Amino acid sequence: MLVIDRPDRPDGFHFQVRAAALLRHDDHLLLHRLAGDAFWSLPGGRVEPGEDSAATVVRELREELGVTVRVTGAAWICESFFRHQGRSRQELGFIHHAVLDDATVALADTGRVHAGLEDHLALEFRWFRAAELPALAVYPVFLRSAALDPRQGHWPRHVVEREAG
Repeated sequence: MLVIDRPDRPDGFHFQVRAAALLRHDDHLLLHRLAGDAFWSLPGGRVEPGEDSAATVVRELREELGVTVRVTGAAWICESFFRHQGRSRQELGFIHHAVLDDATVALADTGRVHAGLEDHLALEFRWFRAAELPALAVYPVFLRSAALDPRQGHWPRHVVEREAG
């Protein structure tokens, strides 16, 4: 996985490349979080060396949820600068449109939380309606207003987010 840690910097700078899936079902968007976390994000994970970002999306959803998805195109490239756990972080994110394999019926249930696993960590996956997104702690922040907007136009889009402060 491509993670660059700079322990020589006073704030312990951390850089990573991440790929995520923009999965829609009806008027819902699939988000995930570590069990008990206060914030949500798109499902996905770190890009492994030699792996393209679309392959990362397929692999991560298979590993974490046991489902098969098909990537249908690029949605956003997002450069995020933020602080988390006392460290400055920079994340280069590739967000892809994806669709569930037809055989993945259980995950299509929008009325419940779906359990997943990343290594030994419990994950929660949940479908949210577009109207719920602005009030959620979702990262990157632009997803709160843009993720389900059908007027997005041409893809992919490039976004740069810098956390205030």
